[in-house]
Amino acid sequence: MPDDDRIQQASQFLWEEHRAHKPFQSMPPALAPRTVDEAYAMQEELHSLMTEVHGPVAGYKIALTTPVMQQMVGFHAPIAGAILARTIHSSPVTLRRTDYVRLGVECEIAVQLGKDLPAAQAPYRRDQVGDAVTAVIPAFELIDDRQADYTQLAAHVLTLIADNTWNAGIILGAPLRDWRNVDLAAARGVMVINGTVVGEGYGRDVMGHPFEALLWLVNMLAAQGKSLTQGMIVMTGSIVATKFVNPGDTVGLSVDGLGEAQLSVI
Repeated sequence: MPDDDRIQQASQFLWEEHRAHKPFQSMPPALAPRTVDEAYAMQEELHSLMTEVHGPVAGYKIALTTPVMQQMVGFHAPIAGAILARTIHSSPVTLRRTDYVRLGVECEIAVQLGKDLPAAQAPYRRDQVGDAVTAVIPAFELIDDRQADYTQLAAHVLTLIADNTWNAGIILGAPLRDWRNVDLAAARGVMVINGTVVGEGYGRDVMGHPFEALLWLVNMLAAQGKSLTQGMIVMTGSIVATKFVNPGDTVGLSVDGLGEAQLSVI
C-alpha cells in the first residue's frame, strides 16, 4: 500500500491499542515502520488522533539520553516524543493507577522555553538553545509502557518511536527562573518511593548536560521541518531508571538547587 496509507493505518492501529489499554506489541508487518523517518511520520499522525482527548502538542520528551535508560531498553541513541497539553500536571498531584496499563515514573530536569527556536535557523549551538531557556524545573515523566517485554524491545524501537515513546504525561515542580547560578551538570536528583530512596543520578548523566539533550532535540526536529516555540516544555531525559508504581505509593523527586516534585497514586 502507498506510504501515506500505511502511515495513517499504522497510527490508527496504535491509537486503538491505546484506547483499548492493550499491551504494547509488535505492529502487523504490513504496518510496522521500516525507517526512523517513517516511525516519526507515524508518531506525528498519532498526535493528530490523540489531540481530541489529550490536547495539542505543548512540548517534547527526549528518551534514552542516559546510559542507564539505554541499557534498560537495549538501544543506544536518543529518541523523542510529544507532550500533549492535557497530560501536564502541577506537583503535587494524585493520579489513578487504573488510568494506565502499567504506570512508570522517571526523574528529569525539564526546561521551559522563553522564545521560539525556528527550524529555519538550524543548526543551533548549545549556547543558543541555553539562551532560549526561561525556566528549569524538577519533573516526573509518566510512562505507560503497556506491559512491554523489554527483552524484545531493542527489535521494536521503531515501533516505540511511532508510539510516541510511551509518554503518558508529565508532572512539573515549581519553575526556577533564576537558574543560571545552578550547575545543572552537577545537580543531583534523588527519587524516593514510600520514604525509601530508589534511585539517584546527575544532570551530567543526560548526554553530559541537559542542554545537550535540548540541542539534539531542536536540531532533530528542525531536520523534520518542526520548530520549538515559546512556552513549550522539554523533558531532557531520565536520570533514574524507570520505576513502576502501584496504588498507595507516594513518589518524591528532589534535585539540588531546583526543588521537588510529588506524586501520589491511588
